[in-house]
Amino acid sequence: MSLLDWVILFGTLLLIAGYGAWKSRKQTSMDSYLLGNQSMPWWSVCLSIMATQASAVTFLSTPGQAFEDGMRFLQFYFGLPLAMIILSISAVPLYHRLKVYTAYEYLEGRFDVKTRTLTAVFFLFLRGLSVGITVYAPSLILSTILGWNIHLTTLLIGMLVMIYTVSGGSQAVSLTQRYQLTIIMFGMLMTGYIAYLGFAEHASFSQAFRLAGEMGKLNLISLDFNLSDRYNIWSGLLGGLFLFLSYFGADQSQVGRYLGGKSVGESRLGLIFNGLLKIPMQFVILYIGILVFLFYQFQMPPAFHNQSVYTKALQSNQRDTILRKEAYVNSLFALKREKARELASAIRVDDQSGIMDKRAEWRDLQDKELGARTELKRSISEAVPGAQVQDKDYVFINFVMTHLPAGLVGFLLAVVFSAAMSSTASELTALASTSMVDIYRRSISSNRTDIHYVKATRWFTVGWAVVAMIFASLANQAENLIQFVNIVGSLFYGTILGIFLSAFYIRYIKSTAVFIGGLAGEATILYLYFFKRDMVAFLHYNYIGCIVVILVALIWQFLENSRMQQKSPA
Repeated sequence: MSLLDWVILFGTLLLIAGYGAWKSRKQTSMDSYLLGNQSMPWWSVCLSIMATQASAVTFLSTPGQAFEDGMRFLQFYFGLPLAMIILSISAVPLYHRLKVYTAYEYLEGRFDVKTRTLTAVFFLFLRGLSVGITVYAPSLILSTILGWNIHLTTLLIGMLVMIYTVSGGSQAVSLTQRYQLTIIMFGMLMTGYIAYLGFAEHASFSQAFRLAGEMGKLNLISLDFNLSDRYNIWSGLLGGLFLFLSYFGADQSQVGRYLGGKSVGESRLGLIFNGLLKIPMQFVILYIGILVFLFYQFQMPPAFHNQSVYTKALQSNQRDTILRKEAYVNSLFALKREKARELASAIRVDDQSGIMDKRAEWRDLQDKELGARTELKRSISEAVPGAQVQDKDYVFINFVMTHLPAGLVGFLLAVVFSAAMSSTASELTALASTSMVDIYRRSISSNRTDIHYVKATRWFTVGWAVVAMIFASLANQAENLIQFVNIVGSLFYGTILGIFLSAFYIRYIKSTAVFIGGLAGEATILYLYFFKRDMVAFLHYNYIGCIVVILVALIWQFLENSRMQQKSPA
């Protein structure tokens, strides 16, 4: 990296952190620290919600997901607009009317303290794991790309977030997220444009869509119903709907965003516009991954995108084998590139027969190249035992480091750090507020002053930040990061949603029944994940867990009512 890149990187990060801390300093009341005095207009609510949802994982991993699997991941978000409408009608006015700091306060009034505590604990497990992943993703990849120790990148992200989150609470998070999201999207669009310039002589921007489609990357919708398939329209509409109902209706990291709205109307507009804008935004991010894919059809890609692991592998006794396999991969790419050029030429003149022939030839070579890359990864895995050879999470950041001009590299790295800081700040605020309001103030130390609770929340923020940094330093990458985050969410969201839906809509269910239902729902999901994950894709956990909670609660309540009737005198 050039000196200009370093200046832009650290200048952007320090400016954002300093601005958030300065603008929201001297918060001394619970309303101002946790809710920002409920002063946010709808557009600020919307941006804050979107920035919270769009972590560094989104911008590092989603382009890699599209690079390898095409656009079908977009189906994951098809249930989002409907979820926003449902929550705008039900949850938003309820939370505003009750004047709660967290979503879980409502559960005590509806049920009892044990149900409130159980749900808060589920959330703390869920979000505590997720915030570690949120910090871990950019820490791991940036440490690999920059050659830094992972503990250093983890410490940098964690400390910067801690500065303005501890200082200003919810208001600091909202203030900084406006600028972070703007920086992030501008940087992503610039990267997509530069990727396009790499093959512009072969295809216009409109022809690039056709070329991507012929190469099998515009697989936007799959109508097949398959429980083991992670991404089809049914898993998106059903599993995605329940996931987003849980995330936006019962996850404090999002509930806290729209609780800060000026009014019910402002909070509703923020949610609705999030539902309208999120799918186009995700389409753009995925399509940037497609543009990088097209770029690498005409420009030589690295045989293995995780250069740090690749360098270690070359230092082993597998060096000659790896170099031989890499040469074979490159020879296949050279043949495939010619077919890509011929396919692009056929598309330019709309030669339907030529398109069919060249597409078949390109796909045959693509399959051979993928097979050769798999063999190369097997040798790298043998050379570096325990190394993560799934390298699609490195595709985008490797492209940035290799092909962007000086200045833009630092800017894009600032984008990655900003995204990590934005979502991490929201998650830390949610963890701290839930720990303080639902556990500490409710069950440990009640009847203290606002100043005491604000200080306690700051200390909880510090504590959770330390937990996140420790987890990020110790964690091992499980699979594609954008999927891993959603898997962690799906382990708990269905259960949490089942408890909240019972509270909102089923007056028949009482406290003990929903508590038992919550335990049964979570046990079911953990069983599916640890023993049946190949049979049931994770998106389905969201409605399965929800249904189990409600059914068990209804059955338990029916049995309890029957026992009471039998005990009562005739």
